[in-house]
Amino acid sequence: MELRELGLDEMERRATEAGVNLPIEQTPEWAHLERTIPGKTSWGALELVKDGRTVGFISLFDYLTHGYHYLRSVHGPVWLEEPTAELEQEFVSSLTSYVKAHDKKQVFCRLAVKADLASCRPTLSTLPYNQTVVIDLSGDGDEEALLSRMKTRGRRDVRKALRETPATYADETAQAAESFDEYYDVMVETAARDGFTCAPQTNYENMISILGPEHCRVFAGRVDGQVVTWSIVTVNGTHAVRYYGASKTDVPKRNFVTDGLVFFEAKTLSAEGKLDLDLMGIGNDFAPSLKGLNVFKCKFSKDILDIAPDRDVPFKPLVYASLVKARQLLKRKSSEDKDEKKGKE
Repeated sequence: MELRELGLDEMERRATEAGVNLPIEQTPEWAHLERTIPGKTSWGALELVKDGRTVGFISLFDYLTHGYHYLRSVHGPVWLEEPTAELEQEFVSSLTSYVKAHDKKQVFCRLAVKADLASCRPTLSTLPYNQTVVIDLSGDGDEEALLSRMKTRGRRDVRKALRETPATYADETAQAAESFDEYYDVMVETAARDGFTCAPQTNYENMISILGPEHCRVFAGRVDGQVVTWSIVTVNGTHAVRYYGASKTDVPKRNFVTDGLVFFEAKTLSAEGKLDLDLMGIGNDFAPSLKGLNVFKCKFSKDILDIAPDRDVPFKPLVYASLVKARQLLKRKSSEDKDEKKGKE
């Protein structure tokens, strides 16, 4: 396989001509956003050519962390047709040779590979997933069409939200662009409740301002004028992704406030001609830590979509092995510290 260097604008144009709707993370707008984050720089875009025919594209970023460099491609490569395991392996081998010839400082590459190839490793960090839930938005905003494609529980919960929730919903993109303070407070509360660390407020603010309303929307539900649930939805072409979501703890789940927000998003985007809304990862044996998301997400669609999960491709196997060992030692130390703390309590 031949890998040919492309500019990001050229890659987007070529993909559009081929009838491919690029993931937002593979666009020039996303590259601009990534460059605002310390330690991240655009590495380049490549065209994947097999027997003289274009079979895919990929945009890559250089990440500098803990003193070493690695390449990252979110939802890349983008294939023009569903690849076989053999084609994915051919690409991984070609990419390895290409990177070694052009940038010797890179330790590994993290990218989306569907087949469980021997040349790939489980990700050193992050929580990859290989299944997601996508809401079919066809129907130009028709509520009954949207509801008909949900599972029975989804229809029930959304109808209950429409009847009983005290929240009002709106596209608050312009309002959030002016000040993200109120929304970020809800995210901080969500992170404390659900046990994760949220990004700095500037990350969300940059996402909204740099991607702009064409590619980044903020939807919110309010009760008595206060934000109780919100989401950031990215958009590229006809494809939308529910990228972030947050909700206040003191809003009773029985009110189905967030269910109402998801339905409002779906109806709004459908009326604008968008065709699908990706709710992002769910859990299974590949990603057991995400199983807690399944009950909420899976009710909005009868179908679960298999996707290529993130995997690591080592360029420097010995260095990569040392990083894996260091990661294991760090996790063991963290576990021992927690056990010691519990013992003292």
